[in-house]
Amino acid sequence: MTDAIRRLVLRRLGLQPYVPVWEAMRAFTDARTPATPSELWLLEHEPVYTLGQAGRVEHLRAPGGIPVVRTDRGGQVTYHGPGQLVAYLMLDLRAAGLGVRPLVSLLEDAAMGMLGAHGVVAVAPRDAPGVYVGGRKVASLGLRVRRGCSYHGLAVNVDMDLGPFLGIDPCGHAGLEVTQLRDLGVPLGVAQAGEALAVRLAVALGLALCEADGAGAYTLPTSR
Repeated sequence: MTDAIRRLVLRRLGLQPYVPVWEAMRAFTDARTPATPSELWLLEHEPVYTLGQAGRVEHLRAPGGIPVVRTDRGGQVTYHGPGQLVAYLMLDLRAAGLGVRPLVSLLEDAAMGMLGAHGVVAVAPRDAPGVYVGGRKVASLGLRVRRGCSYHGLAVNVDMDLGPFLGIDPCGHAGLEVTQLRDLGVPLGVAQAGEALAVRLAVALGLALCEADGAGAYTLPTSR
């Protein structure tokens, strides 16, 4: 592995609309070469419901005025909004020596480790991807693998309005309750949770976490 791809480039994007970031992830993945370092994008999204590739519209029970986007990740339906940490991992799976299932476990383990550091016991059931505390979902996960590389990633509820989750069957499960770090007594804001998660992911991947230098052949949305 060359020095370039031993790095995990960190980008903090702030509050962003969903579609431009999704398009930027795909553009990054299509343009990358075997020498391109993997990247981790930390952000929040403006309010949006997203449906995965196999997502069923009947799980959108009462979306109201919140936009709905059919996207290319795995999984069913979820909600993104301010106060939720979104961590998008653009990882070369071949260089990392990982398959999809081990990558899912790695992301879940990072979130569970972050919670565990604050005394919160979380689980990640094999048959229900994501992270749960007391039967309530605190982190959702959805990935897409293209050309041997992943994009999309993990969403952790930090300190947000959980009301919009009532308008859907979260992750396709009717009646599934959700929770967030604030309600679990975890004293982290979105930025702090992002830093903690980034460190854990870099360590688990054996990569050096480094700041983005602004270079790249693709266009990222402007941070707000």
